[in-house]
Amino acid sequence: MTSKQTYSVCFCWRRRFKLALAEAPSEIKTLFNEYSENELMTPSHLKRFLVDVQRQEKATEEDAQAIIDSFRHFHRRGAGLNLETFFKYLFSDDNPPLLPSHGVHHDMTLPLSHYFIYTGHNSYLTGNQLSSDCSDVPIINALKKGVRVIELDIWPNASKDSIDVLHGRTLTTPVELIRCLRSIKDHAFVASEYPVVITLEDHLTPDLQAKVAEMVTQTFGDILFTPNSESVKEFPSPESLKKRIIISTKPPKEYLEAKEKEKGDDSQHEKEKGDDSEHGKASGEDEAWGKEVPSLKGGTIEDYKDNNVDEDLNDEEEFDESDKSHHNEAPEYRHLIAIHAGKPKGGLVECLKVDPEKVRRLSLSEQQLEKAAINYGQQIVRFTQRNILRVYPKGTRIDSSNYNPLIGWMHGAQMVAFNMQGYGRSLWLMHGMFRANGGCGYVKKPNFLLETGPDDEVFNPKAKLPVKTTLKARVLCQSAASFKYL
Repeated sequence: MTSKQTYSVCFCWRRRFKLALAEAPSEIKTLFNEYSENELMTPSHLKRFLVDVQRQEKATEEDAQAIIDSFRHFHRRGAGLNLETFFKYLFSDDNPPLLPSHGVHHDMTLPLSHYFIYTGHNSYLTGNQLSSDCSDVPIINALKKGVRVIELDIWPNASKDSIDVLHGRTLTTPVELIRCLRSIKDHAFVASEYPVVITLEDHLTPDLQAKVAEMVTQTFGDILFTPNSESVKEFPSPESLKKRIIISTKPPKEYLEAKEKEKGDDSQHEKEKGDDSEHGKASGEDEAWGKEVPSLKGGTIEDYKDNNVDEDLNDEEEFDESDKSHHNEAPEYRHLIAIHAGKPKGGLVECLKVDPEKVRRLSLSEQQLEKAAINYGQQIVRFTQRNILRVYPKGTRIDSSNYNPLIGWMHGAQMVAFNMQGYGRSLWLMHGMFRANGGCGYVKKPNFLLETGPDDEVFNPKAKLPVKTTLKARVLCQSAASFKYL
């Protein structure tokens, strides 16, 4: 098929070029002939094609006319589509493989624990995890994309009289907490009106915790959600929390106690490095951008031979909630916490126990989750039916790479935290996941992750289940008169 196009050259003369175009296959020609008249597809013809063939039941003639008008450079405006422009339309951006979302359509009245939530990790970093600048700009960009969970690491500033946000014990340059809070307030609901959760990794003294409480209260005012009691039996729904800011962190402890815990985290960080080399895991760009998503199919979970996950449960964001020595805490700071982070003593089994009287948030690194999933997959699913599980990148991802989010999602983890600064297939998968449900940042979990069977059993992520298939057949009938008898 050829097409003649006319162009003005230097505004002086006109020249006609002959363009070689791919010829429409016979199937397309047949469709065009069926839904056109006199070699022209009018708005009414195109509407019928959209409804009958593309199953766009709500398509109107106005929609069809808009499509025709978008190809006005290839035909006389308003007349309709010829075969060539119809073929162009079928393979253009105006005809996406999936219909665009018609806004929020999931049930948003269920508890927060029933949703996957668009979650960022170290949301303030502009680049790598060791030496990049800290800024409110990545926070703003994340909120504009619809991210609903922002993580801030808060530390005393150099003079110990205010609060900075930075990645502690690294060369990252700090940014003031108040600047981050103001940017969150200004951009929280640009992309979505559903709640924004701020997870705080707290390294402060009680007097600075009180200052944080004052900053947060004054900055957010009435849009800040504060619970009526310290513990709740069930999380509120996204619908009830529209345009609200939620604080999630561990209840405060002594600053010196936190410092002692950080020393343990440093040791754990070194252990993770050793684990990586021991198991021959890929590193750098190959792991970050190449093998991370397909790894689930290849059985990454089975690659871990050490099933003793309890020793890896030291997390700088968690605390031992059985320790009640909070005599120097700032009560106004504790009052701000709507989603409590914490884990009891006793290792992973105790961590995953469901308390019918209260809900909480538990954090696990990607490695901890993968190891725990070997023997405790169903316990994780049961935990996430009422509580919130946050999964975060392991400490050795200094290049701000990401991991396979499917492992967290298949176990019901609501907050699969990602570094939003980079790129790669895992991050693209994350962005694509939250294009669903109108891009509001909340996607309802499938029912099989929320349901309990007659014998109190829950979904087993490791079970091999039969694949359900649906056969669709199109029957073409002809009249008896059209058949020739031999």
